[in-house]
This record gives sequence, structure tokens and C-alpha cells, in this order.
Amino acid sequence: MSGHSKYSNIKAKKEKNDAARGKTFTRLGKEIVVAVKEGGPDINNNSKLKQVVAKAKSCNMPGDTIERAIKKAASGSEADLETIYYEGYGPGGTAIIVEALTDNRNRAASNIKFCFTKGSGSVGTPGCVSYMFDDKGLIIIDKAECSQDADELMMTALDAGAEDFSEEDDSYEIITLPDDFDAVREALEGAGVKMLTAEVTKLPQTTVTLSSEEDIKNINKILDMLEEDDDVQNVYHNWEE
Repeated sequence: MSGHSKYSNIKAKKEKNDAARGKTFTRLGKEIVVAVKEGGPDINNNSKLKQVVAKAKSCNMPGDTIERAIKKAASGSEADLETIYYEGYGPGGTAIIVEALTDNRNRAASNIKFCFTKGSGSVGTPGCVSYMFDDKGLIIIDKAECSQDADELMMTALDAGAEDFSEEDDSYEIITLPDDFDAVREALEGAGVKMLTAEVTKLPQTTVTLSSEEDIKNINKILDMLEEDDDVQNVYHNWEE
């Protein structure tokens, strides 16, 4: 995983985050609601909430906005949301998993199927592609915003339980097992490391490269349409962009 990152492009990620910050905060707010309803508003006794808050901070969500979301969720005034996963295939044999957080299962299913169809893809049965992905903690650090050198950063991460550390052109990337994610993230925070991304996610075991312009156009169409859907929280795929 050297030279060209499978998971990040700092410039593209920043531009995307700047353009979609409002939508990102809305999605994080929904994740906070679910985490609070499942485990309560005390972040010290709710590991899921702790992870969502860490993710929100890495996206520069203001602390007072996070606190308001937690209080609003604890009041019980939010609609009931359920998490549903959809799996399918994009062009060129690519695998796509869509995580939806919705109050209307039928609407979500219909809209997500439409996104796949418009990009010449198809929704499959549960489990059809999820075996191609692993649940991992992923931390991405922008080299330009990191004062530590690579060796120092690597030792901090590995000593805290990280599974892998890699240096890319513009970033450092740290991968953990889900159970070790909090410990590694907290160790980096304690060392004053600013994280561009810090979340438990799904990483593809292998990636697929598309050579056809039509296939690239279609998978971008699927991903862009899913990005715009209010019920969609996260999209995981194995296309190497």
C-alpha cells in the first residue's frame, strides 16, 4: 500500500468535505441519534457514541453542535431510525455496500435500487458482496498537518494496538481491528495528532480497476446519486479510483 493510497486522496477528500459539509453534519447527527437511543447519552459508557463523536470531530463538526445533537436525541424527540444494508454490483464486477439510516424502509429500498439501475448496476441479495470487505478502524492523517515524523507516529500507533501503518504520498494511514480503534485513536489524540479521518469502516480485501470510460462514468453515477440520497449514510466499494 505504498505510493498510491487505496483509501484516501487528501486534496480530493478536503474538497469533497468542504462541498458536502452540511450533508456530512446531517448524517453524523443521525448517527448520534441512533447511538444515543441504543446506549444512552453518556459518552463514557457508550462505546458506539464515543466512536461517532470521534468521527464527528475528525470532520470538524463543532463541539456545541455535537452536544446539541446528543441532548436532542436523549430527549426522545427524534424519529425512530433503523440501519439497513444493501449490497450489489456496479459495472465491471465492482462490489458496493450501502448503509442506510432511515425511517422508511420502502422508500430507501426503492431509491437505492434506482441509483444502481441508473448506473448499469444491480442490487443483490444480503451477503452477496459483504464477504469481500473487512470491518476495520481507519485513521488518516494529513502529512501537511502532522508535526511528528513517520517513525514516531508509527510507534505511537503500533504501541497502542494498531494492526498496520503505511506512509502514502500525502498521508499516513493507520488500520486497526474494530476493538482496538478507540485505544489507538485516544493514543494519537494524546500525542496531539490531528486526524483527517477516524472511523470504523469497511475496507475491501482487494480492489477492482476499471478501464472502460463507460464503466467509470456509470460507477461515478451510482456513487454520486447515492451520495445525494438523504437515507444513505455510508457507501463502501472496491473500485480503485
